[in-house]
Parts: sequence; structure tokens; C-alpha cells
Amino acid sequence: MSGLFDVQDADERTQLTAFVEEYRTRLDRSLDGLTEEQARRRLVPSATTLLGLVKHAILVESAWFGEAVTGASRAELGSPETVDESFALTADDTVAVVRARYREVCDRSRATMAGLDLDRIVTGRGRPITVRWLHLQVARELAHHCGHADILREQILAAG
Repeated sequence: MSGLFDVQDADERTQLTAFVEEYRTRLDRSLDGLTEEQARRRLVPSATTLLGLVKHAILVESAWFGEAVTGASRAELGSPETVDESFALTADDTVAVVRARYREVCDRSRATMAGLDLDRIVTGRGRPITVRWLHLQVARELAHHCGHADILREQILAAG
């Protein structure tokens, strides 16, 4: 993932988008080559799993790039209502299904955010937030979860 240095002299919007895209890709790729069991393996006391992290990222994208901008509810966006729900895995949550849904939500986020000025104020989550802040928030959350994913994946692969 070398693209970030390619945009260091680009405009702010390009830079912010590049960071978000970098973390989206890294989180998605954390599931590469894993079995269903490995993707669901719990290695910490919380409900955090690699598959759960990607499923949670659906909520992150929906809350900040969906709900905050459009005012649509999480239910309307097809997103879990709570953070705890976003990590909970059902029998239907396979690697392929969760990845496909995450990619769909990222595509929806890209379309929603395309062309919005960074200084634009949105109020869909009940308070004024700039589009710039939304980009920073999503990048922060995805980077945080990428760190979790790196550690979990390392432990899973080491255990075989």
C-alpha cells in the first residue's frame, strides 16, 4: 500500500480520501486466506473477531458517511443499531457475505461523499459536523480497527 506518499502534495480532499481508502482496503484484506473458523475466532474477552471488525466497519461507514450526511436511520441504511450489535455474528455472516456487504457500504459512502465540500456542515446525527471532520473520524476509526485486525490476524496465523 504505497499510495499515501503519492498524494502527499495533493489537495486536502485527495489526501483524506486516500487515508480512508487505505484503511478500508487493509481492513478488508485482513480476511484474505482465512477459513470461516479463523475469521470468527475469538482471542480476546470481548466479542471482537476479524470478521466482527469488518462487520463493525459497516456501522462506522453507515453512521458517519450515511446517517450523518443524509439523516437516514441506521435501519434505513441496513446497519446495526448499536456498536455491540455490529460485532455480533450470525450463522449467515460468512466471510464472503460480510465482505460483500462492506464493499457495498463503502461504495455507497463514496457516492454519498463525492463532491461534498470539506467545509460543508451536515446535521444528520443531531449536531453540526463538517465533512472534513467526518473524513477524519472514519479514518481514525478504521485505522484503530486495522491495528486490532493486524494483531488478531498475526495470532491466528501463528496458531495455524
